Amino acid sequence: MKAILDPCCGTRAMWFDRASEHAVFGDIRSETVTVTDRSHRDDGQRVLRIEPDVLMDFRALPYPDVSFRLVAFDPPHIVRAGPRSWLAARYGKLGSDWRTDLRQGFAECWRVLSPGGTLVFKWNETQVKLAEVLPLAPAAPLFGQVSGRHGMTHWLVFFKPERH
Repeated sequence: MKAILDPCCGTRAMWFDRASEHAVFGDIRSETVTVTDRSHRDDGQRVLRIEPDVLMDFRALPYPDVSFRLVAFDPPHIVRAGPRSWLAARYGKLGSDWRTDLRQGFAECWRVLSPGGTLVFKWNETQVKLAEVLPLAPAAPLFGQVSGRHGMTHWLVFFKPERH
């Protein structure tokens, strides 16, 4: 079994090594989509490839308890998007019951995380503030960092103690 799980890998954009032998890359989608993104190329086209190792729903992970030492949780953060949105195509879109979905996702990530393991959570506040998401987490984060051009992307680190 690999040591790292990324249950909503999308295009694996945050990974330096998008084929890491240490990670299981999962996503609910497996597709290649051509979208319009005028900032990318002159013709306005961008091809997005979502190619997970395993098809999975982050709300019901197909692994036994305490299976991974590190979980990288970067769920969709868009709740409103048009039918041709490249952001929704790239990152996915949360449903109307997004609080329940994220609560279940956190719980599942925590369940498969080994005691002494680390959960890294990435969230962009474009549409939903981090303050609305943190109460859905199974524990308080230890530390984090704000990044991005507009300071809206948050990287948070959670630690699962040996006894919980």
